[in-house]
Amino acid sequence: MSCFCSRPIRTELEKHLSRENLKKVEQENGKRLGLEGDADLNFLLAGGELIKVRSKSWQRGRFFKLMEDCRTLSYPSEKLFQREKTFLIDDIESVRKGRQSEGLEKYTDPSEDEKCFSIIFKGRDKNLDFMASSKEEAHRWVSSLEKVVNNMRNLNKKQKSEHWIINCMRKADKNKDNKMTLKELKHFLRQLNIEVDDSYAGELFKKCDESNSGTLEDLEIKKFYDLLTHREEIDVIYKNYAKTEGEMSHMDLLNFLLNEQREQATMESALKLIDKYELDETAKQKKHMTKDGFLMYLNHDEGSILNPAHTRVYQDMSQPLNHYFISSSHNTYLMEDQLKGPSSTEAYIKALMKSCRCVELDCWDGPNGEPLIYHGYTLTSRILFKDVIRAIRDFAFKTSEYPVILSLENHCTVEQQKVMAHHLLSILGDALVTKPLGDTMPTNFPSPEELKGKFLIKGKRLNKLDAMFSNNNIVEEDTVSEEDEAADVKEKDQKAKSKKSKIKLAKQLSDIVIYCKSVHFHGFEHARDNQAFYEMSSFKESKAFSLADNSGTAFIHHNMDKLSRIYPAGSRTDSSNYNPVPMWNVGCQIVALNFQTPSKEMHLNQGRFLQNGFCGYILKPEFQRSLSSQFNPNSLTKGPWLQQKTLHVMVISAQQLPKLNKEKQKSIVDPLVRVEIYGVPADNASKETQCIQNNGFNPTWNEKFVFPIHVPELALLRFVLEDYDSTSQNDHIGNYCLPLTSVQNGYRHVPLLTKRGDVIPSAGLFVHIMLI
Repeated sequence: MSCFCSRPIRTELEKHLSRENLKKVEQENGKRLGLEGDADLNFLLAGGELIKVRSKSWQRGRFFKLMEDCRTLSYPSEKLFQREKTFLIDDIESVRKGRQSEGLEKYTDPSEDEKCFSIIFKGRDKNLDFMASSKEEAHRWVSSLEKVVNNMRNLNKKQKSEHWIINCMRKADKNKDNKMTLKELKHFLRQLNIEVDDSYAGELFKKCDESNSGTLEDLEIKKFYDLLTHREEIDVIYKNYAKTEGEMSHMDLLNFLLNEQREQATMESALKLIDKYELDETAKQKKHMTKDGFLMYLNHDEGSILNPAHTRVYQDMSQPLNHYFISSSHNTYLMEDQLKGPSSTEAYIKALMKSCRCVELDCWDGPNGEPLIYHGYTLTSRILFKDVIRAIRDFAFKTSEYPVILSLENHCTVEQQKVMAHHLLSILGDALVTKPLGDTMPTNFPSPEELKGKFLIKGKRLNKLDAMFSNNNIVEEDTVSEEDEAADVKEKDQKAKSKKSKIKLAKQLSDIVIYCKSVHFHGFEHARDNQAFYEMSSFKESKAFSLADNSGTAFIHHNMDKLSRIYPAGSRTDSSNYNPVPMWNVGCQIVALNFQTPSKEMHLNQGRFLQNGFCGYILKPEFQRSLSSQFNPNSLTKGPWLQQKTLHVMVISAQQLPKLNKEKQKSIVDPLVRVEIYGVPADNASKETQCIQNNGFNPTWNEKFVFPIHVPELALLRFVLEDYDSTSQNDHIGNYCLPLTSVQNGYRHVPLLTKRGDVIPSAGLFVHIMLI
């Protein structure tokens, strides 16, 4: 007996009506994306055949198309019981043209480069690699996908919300008749992350069913949508300031901007906001802002908690390199844990695309004279050194033009070190710094501005840098002590007694170490008297934390003319991270974290580097750069760092929080919000709201918190939303972290990020902030 149910045969008329309905839905969604009638959108909606590449032997044709919601791509599944696979446009990180993924490089011929492209996903999802029938077709797929991805990203919060809600509504319409029954309404509300009792659902349904037909359609569905998305808190705020014919005049808006948002606003800036966000032409002509225009303003950059001026490079980039915090990764080649996880060039690409400016390369001898990169004395997979350098060259300056430091952990023989030097010189070319920038021996670091588009090598050097300006540069090779981290790894895994392991160093590799020469640390006094500015030390986290606790001021002064790199303990085999904040408090520049691990520590790192155009360099406060400073984060004394302020935070509401368990239709979140401060020990604090039962769509708290702040220039503000669970650990819903100096006062929307740091498209938190 067959276990398959046959589908009812549809008539030609039904098929025609279905096609017409799909076409209408496509047009509506294309319009919402700002791509109504667009040729590229129509190309994706029509779909086409592509070769999906998995290996040398697995390369098969699959029909790919954009579904009518204009946000989901589908293709046939290879699995017997799964009709099709789908993925969301929102989940695409980038579309790469050519053989720019590990899979395509391995499994396709170089001659096919122009026919190839890859879809790169956010988080840990695997890439999809494709080959089109021609270079023209490949270009069409890439340009069309990029257009839809960019348009989706550029929708404002209100548009994203509308797009999402309407498509949830269509999914709830099981029989596709463009009508909504009470049963479909309940299903829809669960999709939206709201659990309501039957009586409330019935009441809402009855209120909208003005025709008493037992279904909602057309204007009734619009009324239901308006009721659903109505935000009472916005009504209250708008009403307080809309003093002119029930609307906000330009004077009312200016009053709001000055008194509530505490902005340096003018009449001109108020009029610009009306012109930019007001959609009602009649109101615009009267220089008024309606409630819809007001909500539009709140949902854009001007209404964000992050100061829009800080989304661009705004800091002085002409200071010496060591005056900046530098976004830095540890064991950059790893995708997962430190013992058996895969190594991949993709890990470097992901870190660089997040504006990481210091990446680590653990280099070991490989077969056929080619050096490899992997985690020594472990089962991690291996990748070619030259492939990593090519990937770094291709992606280093996509999101930031400021210099990238290549931190070499060198375990290679002299012969393979020469190969490393050859690859660095030939692949990176003129972008590699191979000599000091000036004609004379430098006495200080160049600036990030002077080093734009350049690579610096951090590693061992056979002699002093001034040898380059004399005849004393003739050493061919010699023995030097290994890096501190390399010695630590060896001691842990080989149970060696001494950390002073020695390796032979090739002159070719030594000569390209210019501004970042690795040396052992023998104490602050020894460093002050004996180390040149370009000689830097690496510190294991335990040593660094001990120095920060016991010699905070000395550590800060050490970092005023030298670079320090901090790295996680070798015992962190799960690729976990330490708290970077205490290291920034003592002015350490290169605080290396495992970028591959989603964690609170990585959220703090993302928050620290969010400002200044997310370029990977943040200018340290002046009290961490001035030689006269006596700042100690652990025992605060009077000084320019002490700017005692009070931070008032009111957590008002959240919108459209994601369902955490999509498989369970009845799984609704019980959200709570935690507000955290990270900075000097005196500023560290955490407070949380009550949880709201069964509402992830529009929970409201209206809870106020007060935090005393002593050193605002080092403080980070972090919001965390969790799904409360009385029997186990709360689940993470979303988070957002930013420097306190980048926070805008007043009523602000806070975007929410996933654990991996990607934006949750339609979700947000609404707060009122005042730092006084």
